[in-house]
Amino acid sequence: WVHRLLGMESSNSWRKTVEKCQQNGGRHSSIADSAVMAGSLTHHGSPNPGYSSNNAVPVPVITQTDSRDKWSKKMDFLLSVIGFAVDLGNVWRFPYICYQNGGGAFLIPYILMAIFGGVPLFYMELALGQFHRTGAISIWKHICPIFKGIGYAICIIALYVSFYYNTIIAWALFYFYSSFSSILPWTNCDNVWNTPNCTNYFGMDNVTWTNSSRSPAEEFYTRNVLEIHKSSGLRDVGGVRWQLMLCLFLIFTIVYFSLWKGVKTSGKVVWVTATLPYIVLFILLIRGATLPGAWRGVVFYLKPQWDKLLETSVWVDAAAQIFFSLGPGFGVLLALSSYNPFTNNCYRDAIVTSLVNCLTSFVSGFVIFTVLGYMAEMRKVEVEDVARDKGPSLLFITYPEAIANMMGSTFFAIIFFVMMITLGLDSTFGGLEAIITAVLDEYPDHFSHRRELFVLGLVVVCFLGSLSTLTNGGAYVVKLLEEFGVGSSIIAVGFLEAIAVSWFYGIKRFSSDVQAMLGTAPGLFWKVCWVAISPAFLAYIIVSSMLKAPSLTLFDYKYPDWSITVGYIIGFSSFMWIPIYMVYKLVWTPGSLKQRLAVCVRPERTIPDIHADNLNMATVP
Repeated sequence: WVHRLLGMESSNSWRKTVEKCQQNGGRHSSIADSAVMAGSLTHHGSPNPGYSSNNAVPVPVITQTDSRDKWSKKMDFLLSVIGFAVDLGNVWRFPYICYQNGGGAFLIPYILMAIFGGVPLFYMELALGQFHRTGAISIWKHICPIFKGIGYAICIIALYVSFYYNTIIAWALFYFYSSFSSILPWTNCDNVWNTPNCTNYFGMDNVTWTNSSRSPAEEFYTRNVLEIHKSSGLRDVGGVRWQLMLCLFLIFTIVYFSLWKGVKTSGKVVWVTATLPYIVLFILLIRGATLPGAWRGVVFYLKPQWDKLLETSVWVDAAAQIFFSLGPGFGVLLALSSYNPFTNNCYRDAIVTSLVNCLTSFVSGFVIFTVLGYMAEMRKVEVEDVARDKGPSLLFITYPEAIANMMGSTFFAIIFFVMMITLGLDSTFGGLEAIITAVLDEYPDHFSHRRELFVLGLVVVCFLGSLSTLTNGGAYVVKLLEEFGVGSSIIAVGFLEAIAVSWFYGIKRFSSDVQAMLGTAPGLFWKVCWVAISPAFLAYIIVSSMLKAPSLTLFDYKYPDWSITVGYIIGFSSFMWIPIYMVYKLVWTPGSLKQRLAVCVRPERTIPDIHADNLNMATVP
């Protein structure tokens, strides 16, 4: 029966048969899954994808057993992917980059980079994870074993992200707690942390705003939340803020109990954390549109500056924004899609989730700039003078300041910071799930039945690694990790991943894999993007970032040269595992150099040894 199934040439006919088998469950489901995947596999050296040269039965791959978790519902998966892709960066990074790079004109390079670079890479990762059904480390033995170091690099980068990203969520939680007051604490200058430079211009006449002036919201953020004035810089970061440490502990507690049982628990949590931000964004958009001066912000946001399109930096920013927004290369899409049914339509998922992500970024710009226009109207200055804050400052200074002077300020502050917390939690779920899935799939004998303990250990490591970001100078550490811990290293990882899949694994073989799942092979557009355009898209970002030497500043602090060197070391500490593993694989593989290269580049295959009651795995060299 299995041999007859493997020999079917019509994609649709055997796909329907397989779907019926999967509905029955049991070991027949595993056999069916294996049979589906066999349609794209060959014996070594076979010229015909899917069949051997002597018309023998193709060699199937079994990469999922009945014990592997599966999503309870399709929406659990979609919301998890959307929750990971739509994060705090959609709210603070896209609006700033958009107006900085030509307003409405920026949408042209942004859309082009999404179509030819971001979405194809997004689709590739979803398809890889769904077909091979394993995490970011062990997947490489099925693709190109010598590139297995990419999986380890991804896990280390995900750790670095967890060290600073959750601290930003902890800041939001601190604000959330502080918002439960009839008068928000960043409304006026009458608090113990305020200085003589504190200037409150809302509801005041004849107030002069100078370069030394500081708003109540800015002093609340810098002098009460961060207490950054107690630190002189990275050489003296000061002590740990116990209030922030408590907030971070609560964040990681939520994270642990959302992830400890796998996708069946996290898939339920995202129904709240992934949908609530859209409700809040809609409320804030309506409120912002009714504020005086809102139109000034919208005009400033979208007014096209066509001459900007001639600047290389605009195209670099568009490419980097879409890459970091969609998140290919982080291993999260591999992990999340690996729990899908084999015949799930990952092509449609990629298009839908990419559109939702890009539209969310665009709408977030209106939410932000209607408020910036309102602030410019109140300060009696240009929108450009108000919109200088970027990054976390936009969310923790500019927007809270505007909220504090609205009718119903307490309500809007509470829902705004709830939105920030939920946006951040979704991305944390995805990043840590990438590590968990990768390690559990690579070392199943050690961790497969100890998931709860492994997740607990991972959360403890992330908490301890975050302590430096909770100090008085923790914001300096956050900026350093954000710039170097992720930056160029994750783009380089994504570039090598695209090269390994398209050039070493082979675009024909990968296209056959997609056809095995969907019943239809990818079109010419996708193949050209995967082979040439998407790798060139990533190479373009890498080269541009190398030509532009980083000059980091935060508030009035300029990062010293030695800290830039430390940043490069942090970035290299993750990427270095790729060449290290390549050398290790070549040295420890027996045979001549030619034989070693053949073994290291050729993916491993497995064949089923079918018995009456179970399936045993045997590896084919």
